[in-house]
Amino acid sequence: MDWPHAPIHRFDDSGVYFITAGTHQKQHIFRSTAALDLLQSALFAQAAHNRCSLQAWALFANHYHLVLAANVGADVQQMIHWFHITSAKAVNEHDGVRGRRVWFQYRDTQLTFERSWLARLRYTHENAVHHGLVHNATHYRWCSASWFANYARPSFVKTVQSIKIDAIKVYDDYKTIDDGFGVR
Repeated sequence: MDWPHAPIHRFDDSGVYFITAGTHQKQHIFRSTAALDLLQSALFAQAAHNRCSLQAWALFANHYHLVLAANVGADVQQMIHWFHITSAKAVNEHDGVRGRRVWFQYRDTQLTFERSWLARLRYTHENAVHHGLVHNATHYRWCSASWFANYARPSFVKTVQSIKIDAIKVYDDYKTIDDGFGVR
């Protein structure tokens, strides 16, 4: 039976997924460069450990977006579960806080249409621009934009950049802050 007060997570199939998660009460927990570095390290470690292939990521003080692929759908759920646990423990230890709840809920969508996948790749790569953190997404170090620009085939980069993203519906109701490191 589904719980009516939270998003339903069904990772039954292999494939590509779009994930969005926010911190508890949208708090800006990962507001320092060190905290964002911890978050990114935890993401890379858990994705590798759980056999999930990151295709795009954007990490912020109070939320993140991911596009990832897995051959076993349950690996995605395990990856998110352990990513939240390890990143929460790391940031709480870094901040000298005990028992603070870090993550709230996450939303997931399996991407089954190519245009939907391409749009979410672009949306994720450019999310730092959407939030006003940088003018060029490749300058934000906690997202995949520069990695994508440097390592993807130029023709594929051009294809992704040509996809319109103004009509996609993504829950992204997170406010940014200016904390001295640039707006996040």
